[in-house]
Amino acid sequence: MKADLLLGLQWGDEGKGKIVDVLAPEYDLVARFQGGPNAGHTLEFDGHKHVLRSIPSGIFAGGGSAVNIIGNGVVLDPVLFRGEAEALEADGIDLHSILRISRKAHMILPTHRLLDAANERRKGSSKIGTTGKGIGPAYTDKVSRRGIRVGDIDDPSFAERYKAVREAHLEQLEALGCPAAGSESFVAAEAEWFDAIDYLRDFERVDSEHLVNRALDEGRKVLCEGAQGTMLDVDFGSYPFVTSSNTVAAGACTGLGIAPGRIGRVYGIFKAYCTRVGSGPFPTELFDNVGATIRDIGHEYGAVTGRERRCGWLDLVALRYAVMINGVTDLIMMKSDVLDSFATIKAATEYRLPDGSVTRDFPFSVGDEAEGSGNVEPIYRSFPGWMTELKNMRHAEELPKAFTDYVKFIESELGVPVTVISVGPDREETIFVR
Repeated sequence: MKADLLLGLQWGDEGKGKIVDVLAPEYDLVARFQGGPNAGHTLEFDGHKHVLRSIPSGIFAGGGSAVNIIGNGVVLDPVLFRGEAEALEADGIDLHSILRISRKAHMILPTHRLLDAANERRKGSSKIGTTGKGIGPAYTDKVSRRGIRVGDIDDPSFAERYKAVREAHLEQLEALGCPAAGSESFVAAEAEWFDAIDYLRDFERVDSEHLVNRALDEGRKVLCEGAQGTMLDVDFGSYPFVTSSNTVAAGACTGLGIAPGRIGRVYGIFKAYCTRVGSGPFPTELFDNVGATIRDIGHEYGAVTGRERRCGWLDLVALRYAVMINGVTDLIMMKSDVLDSFATIKAATEYRLPDGSVTRDFPFSVGDEAEGSGNVEPIYRSFPGWMTELKNMRHAEELPKAFTDYVKFIESELGVPVTVISVGPDREETIFVR
């Protein structure tokens, strides 16, 4: 048995949570493999909206029968985890029975949040636009080999280990001109964090790499869930305006301990257009009423932060690159209904570079300005809009020809079939094409 993988192909916010929720009933395990609590996976069903930060999106599937795993590649904030978990259990989810947490997952400390804010202030106009959740500093400590992992809470020396890291962080904050030691707010945050650690102890902590591989050996089906999107990958995204982990398919191998040969289908999710939150280049960004209209119709605001998303036309150069990097086998097209009222739809098929040459390949840099794109000019192809409401359609044969022509063009550009089309946020508003 091989593990299937689901991830975003753009700058995040593609709708991964909904699709994991739709697919999860077919799986025995759903495992999140990277990212932190800035990842707001939104699920809607039965008239209710749920936003998940760190907990996998398979918790609602099949009456909660699937085992859900927070993998070693995730960085976990105990305080935010507690709030998320308590809200889910108040909704009737028996989370303690279905959730497992990797002992090797690193934790976000109270000082990580302070360092995140201090580092962003120091960068001024060159700031990355982080969510301020302490995720970057937590990953920094991980690769600096001084991080604190979930499994460490069972060690008798846990308090001493925490104190050593905290003191190092406080020295850094002092050097950054943001002293925190002794402040009432920090003392309160630290107390809340230790209370959340006690809450975390009530959950089953596992060596998740053994759990996942043993499940595959036994013929059980595993779905790996990614956070953010390919263009935010720390190696292959629009660096330095990226997240701090590997959001690509290879991240599932390191984030769950799965060998590359054990990856099966790779579901790549993309919107019918593009969005981006925070700073960084965005070649197809629209600064006119079209972009504003897409934002309004698509309710493009961060699920966790509430931040307004930047909107633009579909970027097939970046998408082609993401398909290649991830080895995508199945494409899933989200928010198709948002473009229902547009008479003309555009998609960028190539970039014009500063020297005047044209390329279909995603280049080393698409600009390092805080907004827009300084290095490339997108070359668009236009399509007639379908001018038809897709929201109530449930079968592929109902879809209008203009829409299916647009989808076929995307498939021809990417060389991968679109197998699922989403026409609304609810789990029922989903069309399986193949």
